[in-house]
Amino acid sequence: MLAVEGLSVFYGDLPALREVSFEVRRGEVVALIGPNGAGKTTTLKVILGLLTPRSGEVSFERKKLGREPSYQRVREGIALVPEGRRIFPDMTVEENLELGAYAVGNHREQVRERLERVYALFPRLYERRRQLAGTFSGGEQQMLAIGRALMSAPKLLMLDEPSLGLAPRVIDALYDHLQALHREGLTILLVEQFVYGALEVADRGYVLERGTIVREGTGSDLLHDDYIQRTYLAL
Repeated sequence: MLAVEGLSVFYGDLPALREVSFEVRRGEVVALIGPNGAGKTTTLKVILGLLTPRSGEVSFERKKLGREPSYQRVREGIALVPEGRRIFPDMTVEENLELGAYAVGNHREQVRERLERVYALFPRLYERRRQLAGTFSGGEQQMLAIGRALMSAPKLLMLDEPSLGLAPRVIDALYDHLQALHREGLTILLVEQFVYGALEVADRGYVLERGTIVREGTGSDLLHDDYIQRTYLAL
């Protein structure tokens, strides 16, 4: 579904990505893990068209995206849940969700059907649909951010550090929701520092360090890899 080939990105003279290549197959959960500053968020921004690489290419469903703008990539089926949620705090839950459908058309029937799907996945959002989003807890805001992304009916859902700042029990609930979406057939690219949780649910994973892919394999293999154990999972 997604092919990233030879991406190199620079901020001024500083390299953020160096010849990064990986793929996400239809129906997979793929984890992209690594430390802060490794280039994970930069990678997602390039895929969504928010950054232009110095070299390399992104292809989605075998189509090279080139300089295609972000809104067009959303229409073609790519959605991002950004780090820090980025909800609109002074708008209601339902208004935030409806904005998620804006880029792919504003047909009332489609919006209603997508709202029903999101509310079925996150019943608490339905219960509080008239509440201002800024009054939500961190976990509730993350539910809302995911729900907003789902309103565009994505084929590929990208999540940037979805567990950041959440309590362990909330993270467990969040990952239950991601697994439910996976079972429905949604393709997911998961960027995380919560390495254990990400690799536990991932079909495959890549380790990004200093802008370079240094490890790849199945989620299970990476979870038991000595280097991963020593670097990311040691207590």
